[in-house]
Amino acid sequence: MQKTRIFGFLLVLMVVILAACSSDNKTSTKDTTNSKASDSEKTDVAATPSGKLVIYTGRDEEMVQKVIDQFNEKYPDIEVEFLTMGAQQILERLRGEKANPQADFWWGGTQSALTVGADEDLLQAWKPSFNDSIDAAYKDADGRWFGEMLLPEVIMINSDVLKKETGPQDWDDLLDPKWKDKILIRGVLASGTMRTIYSSMILRQGADSPDKGYDWLLKLDANTKEYTQDPNALYLKMTRQEGSVSLWNLQDILLKKYTTDYPFDYIYPKSGAPILVDGVGVVNNAKNLENAKLFTEFIFEKGMVTQLANDYYQIPTRSDIDKEAMPEWYKELDLKTFDIDWKLMTEKEAEWMEHWDNNIKGRGKK
Repeated sequence: MQKTRIFGFLLVLMVVILAACSSDNKTSTKDTTNSKASDSEKTDVAATPSGKLVIYTGRDEEMVQKVIDQFNEKYPDIEVEFLTMGAQQILERLRGEKANPQADFWWGGTQSALTVGADEDLLQAWKPSFNDSIDAAYKDADGRWFGEMLLPEVIMINSDVLKKETGPQDWDDLLDPKWKDKILIRGVLASGTMRTIYSSMILRQGADSPDKGYDWLLKLDANTKEYTQDPNALYLKMTRQEGSVSLWNLQDILLKKYTTDYPFDYIYPKSGAPILVDGVGVVNNAKNLENAKLFTEFIFEKGMVTQLANDYYQIPTRSDIDKEAMPEWYKELDLKTFDIDWKLMTEKEAEWMEHWDNNIKGRGKK
């Protein structure tokens, strides 16, 4: 009887010890889980995007700053710097810095300039999440640049002096002597926009030879009062009525017309307009490569695309944007164009523009 009691006591004691061990094991497991969660949290904090991002851009400075501010709301630990210059100037700067890139992102370049940059190994090849929503005609086949928006090149007028009905209705009208000294042109060589317009005018006269195009540009030069240093000088002189006609992209004209007191309007040429693809690219061997990719993804987000269309009159390249979210001017837009051999134009642009600068500029009046 006594032995039975002792055995029972020992049995109970063993159960208590096993329960305690089990409890310890559960506690240990729980602590390990918490430790892993803590490590995970530390990893997430460490993975938060940070560092710098340097942007070379040809875009409107106010718009650029607004987008960067929104980017920093989402990624506050990334310090963003930007320099504003023409697309051709960006290309030349990236060439000079190829061995030691100072920029991470090219924001605002013509299709021709970006293609040259890609061919010279200045841009990084990659595949962003929005890749499939961009038509093949609006991006590099190897993912080195992506068209962000379309820019019809049109006839710009001072709306205090001219109406849509009284200004030049087509490209050839610009050669009429009635427009002599009424035309102001933004400096051509430094501007990707102007280089595209002038090159497309050469192609428009016949792709077999540039001679007819050179003759056309010589006649335009005869009516051109001045080549301004930059877009701001062009806007100022147009506002002062130092000239009443220019050639420029539709977006910038709409932007100035609706968001400033500049007296600008546009005439869409009857025969069609060259529609420039304006895009972006990540700089090859960029010091802040991942931040550049992150910024690319950010500006192509659907919400940002529609915001830039509403606020800054951008015509997006993304094909999956809800048209109902787009502004009225976009819904009414009829983008009539004419055939342009973009490959040929890219190959010949530098040669044609050098000829224009050396043999045509300032000689039309002689």
